[in-house]
Amino acid sequence: MRFWDRVTEGLAVHQLWGQLEKDARSSYRLYSAGMDEREEGQSKGDRVWYVIRTLFWAIIEKLSPVRRVLVLLGLILVFFPSGGFTFDTGRNHLELREFDLHVFGALLIFLVLLLELADRVVMKRDLEIAKDIQAWLLPGAPLQIPGYGIAYATRPANTVAGDYYDVILRPGPTAGEDRILFVVADVAGKSIPAAMLMATFQASLRTLANSRAPLVEMVVDLNRYACSNSQGGARFTTAFLAELDPATGELAYVNAGHNVPILRRTSGTVERPQVGGIPIGVLEAASYELGTMRIDNGDWLVIFTDGVVEAVNSKGDEYGEEALIQVVNQSAATAPAESLKNILASLDSYVGNTPQHDDMTCLLLKRS
Repeated sequence: MRFWDRVTEGLAVHQLWGQLEKDARSSYRLYSAGMDEREEGQSKGDRVWYVIRTLFWAIIEKLSPVRRVLVLLGLILVFFPSGGFTFDTGRNHLELREFDLHVFGALLIFLVLLLELADRVVMKRDLEIAKDIQAWLLPGAPLQIPGYGIAYATRPANTVAGDYYDVILRPGPTAGEDRILFVVADVAGKSIPAAMLMATFQASLRTLANSRAPLVEMVVDLNRYACSNSQGGARFTTAFLAELDPATGELAYVNAGHNVPILRRTSGTVERPQVGGIPIGVLEAASYELGTMRIDNGDWLVIFTDGVVEAVNSKGDEYGEEALIQVVNQSAATAPAESLKNILASLDSYVGNTPQHDDMTCLLLKRS
């Protein structure tokens, strides 16, 4: 029993099956990427053979050349029809030894598995370090603002994410009139490349936020710097940046090509702040427009990335903004932390064990 607990880390059978199902779907999506749809007139047998052949090469081509040779040799030996051979050794006597080629084929495949596992262990260790660094870059406990509640969370599709959120205390136009800067951003791409660009975005934003420059001017400078590192616009970032005056509830914002946030009034009506411009890092000469609104008592501001509303279930259907708004409405009387918990629970119930293709980030602001 102790052996089984050590192997499974205490997971129940249904939990193991859920992980297997999730891993299988994720792997199939990886290996089947680029597979053509079934052509008209193609028989079922031809289609099955096409899928097998395509998946085989998709797996083989992800190995290094020497490991491909070992796998192919191992498969040949495993399926060798004779199963083995004998030979004569010794000068004065006859000695017959039999070698089972199936065993040697299995050993070659097992050797490749060990080599791949070693690479995975090293990569996992590096990713865990990157994950810790990324967690250090993101804010910890929410900033305490009298009269307001804040909650936020992110769920990476892989070990590290390209989503970014932050809450920054920023100097106002005059001393003693500090502003609160809310930022939710989504870097194009996933995993390590997106995480590295996210770190660059965070560093430049933090530097620019320390100035007293107006919000639009700060976004223009942020875009100018991002364009110098965006590979000709290929590595762009969508972002929603909002600057709150906590004393009055006035909110100035710039929506740089990001998902339009949800502003739920205490009356139940929903407004969508979408004034801004194109994503950051696309065009160096881009201009941005400033939008304004007011956060009154009981109002909610929900800022999210596309990974939330585009989360899919086993049928491939997206979660959608309507479902998100519905959860926000149902949680209107609660605190932001409780509302965020309800949103995440709703997402979990919807997607089940279906692997997600994008990071999920959500930031909630409520004026009480």
